[in-house]
Amino acid sequence: MAPTQLDSYRLIGETATPRKHSHESGCVSLVIILLVLYKCYDSAFLHLPRSWLWAGPCNRLAGSLPPTVNSTTCPQWTALHPAKNRRLSEDLDVVYNSESFKQNAIQALRDAVRVPTESYDDNGPVGEDSRWDTFAELHRVLEALFPRVYESLNVTKVNTYGLVFHWQGSTPAKPYILAAHQDVVPVEGQTVEEWKHDPYSGYYDGTWIWGRGTCDDKGDLIQQLLAIDSLLKQGFSPARTLILSYGFDEESKGIEGAGHLARYLQEMYGRDSFALLLDEGNPYTDMGGVVFATPSISEKGYLDVEITLSTQGGHSSVPPPHTSIGLLSRFIAAVEDNPHQASLSRTGTPFVTTQCLAAYSPLYPEDLRKLARKAVADDAALKVLQERLLASDPSYKALLGNTQAVDLISGGVKVNALPERASAVINHRIAEHSSVGELQQHVTDLLTPLAIKYDLALVAFGTNVTCGGAGQVVLSDFLGTALEPSPVTPTEYGPWSLLQGSIKATFESSPTRNGSEVVVIPYLSAGNTVSDTQFYWNLTKHIFRFTPSFDTDRYNELHTSPKSAFRADGLYEGVRFYTKFILNVDESDLP
Repeated sequence: MAPTQLDSYRLIGETATPRKHSHESGCVSLVIILLVLYKCYDSAFLHLPRSWLWAGPCNRLAGSLPPTVNSTTCPQWTALHPAKNRRLSEDLDVVYNSESFKQNAIQALRDAVRVPTESYDDNGPVGEDSRWDTFAELHRVLEALFPRVYESLNVTKVNTYGLVFHWQGSTPAKPYILAAHQDVVPVEGQTVEEWKHDPYSGYYDGTWIWGRGTCDDKGDLIQQLLAIDSLLKQGFSPARTLILSYGFDEESKGIEGAGHLARYLQEMYGRDSFALLLDEGNPYTDMGGVVFATPSISEKGYLDVEITLSTQGGHSSVPPPHTSIGLLSRFIAAVEDNPHQASLSRTGTPFVTTQCLAAYSPLYPEDLRKLARKAVADDAALKVLQERLLASDPSYKALLGNTQAVDLISGGVKVNALPERASAVINHRIAEHSSVGELQQHVTDLLTPLAIKYDLALVAFGTNVTCGGAGQVVLSDFLGTALEPSPVTPTEYGPWSLLQGSIKATFESSPTRNGSEVVVIPYLSAGNTVSDTQFYWNLTKHIFRFTPSFDTDRYNELHTSPKSAFRADGLYEGVRFYTKFILNVDESDLP
């Protein structure tokens, strides 16, 4: 951090050397489940009983700290306003609050939304599948909207439709990345009439900008470009190089977009060559009158295990004791009868999140708050806390352990023919403390006794485990999509404190928030099917997932919901955040 910033930027209540992250600490499940649902389904929490939010013993402030008081278990850095570029930041705040800027910002997002950049799970490679061609139109729209950005920054197209904007800095400091994606979830034809406004109209009703992609993720992309265009207009030239990296198939596989972009950036700059990366993630969330920002610092892993059972066929008039379908049902039952054990580890992100919410959330019951604080150093209290959290709501297991769900099954071709083959696919989300290999071994060990019992040869993930004469069972990585849990981003002084301070400065100076405070806490993303950040792991150890808008700025219940809109006021606030974040990172003394 630059000396001019260090004097005024420190932990709340601190007067000397900043403290490192340590681990202090109950309706607790509601708070955690809300965060899970916000990430997976945006505003899906609206389906929860409102009484959970506003009635009963949860609705009290006793024991929770106000955002202005620092907690040793959840350090809060003070708001970080640009120092060297203070006047520039203040001038741009005035610009962003002007009616002319607001109208231009609205129009920019509307224009981007009008291009139906849909990505499909079955898209072929770029150059072979014409459905990618629509992204060329979006590129033309972006260049027309932001000619100054295209003229001032070096723009490279990777794999035709991936975009890299290179804003060269004047110093050799490590560059950093702002990421977003250009694609959207396809709109099903039979649902078009259910939309309040055409999904690609970009209709603005005076409050909401309507259309697919307003929330995910053209809003972030347009906000970033608006911030950079505004900085360029004011004559700002960065000291630290900034890279914008925009993929185009995040909603499907990510391979064609971010996969190629990451390889390109590693070839250009090298491994671990970036100071930090910021991509889309959780928005601000109001919980019981306290506003939380929950940037994700890690993501769960992913593994689809296919169980394929093959036996001899024949006529169903002379059946064996068990058909392949019957045998498969036993293997499925064994999996479901042996769920994974959850674990609340002091070294894991969920424990840090628990401590932060216990310290600051008024929704925590007082007894659980005290238990969480005690669990910092007391092993018995930690065990009881884990049991209490898991008992509060089964969904809490999604954060504390591996999850499994049997989602696909197939077998049989004719009612009077014995099925020669039957298969099922079990979806797993892998806990932060586990791994793909550990999960594969768990499934293998669990199902080996069944293979032996029914005289089946077991082949588990390419390895022959047992021999048998009655048939074969194969365990495999369905579609080859296995993904390890992400590396955990450090939450100590450095990139994390820069992000936290920038969030606080933006929120607390907002003309729409009346000087209110925000608590910033780290979080584990539990529900992602795929995220572009998985491809950037080699580039930096500091990856954050955060969207600078309020949950109430999003009218987007589910990916497939015919209701997708973004509140215009949230659009301007996002531009304010990206501006302050860019200036703060540029002034910092990060390597």
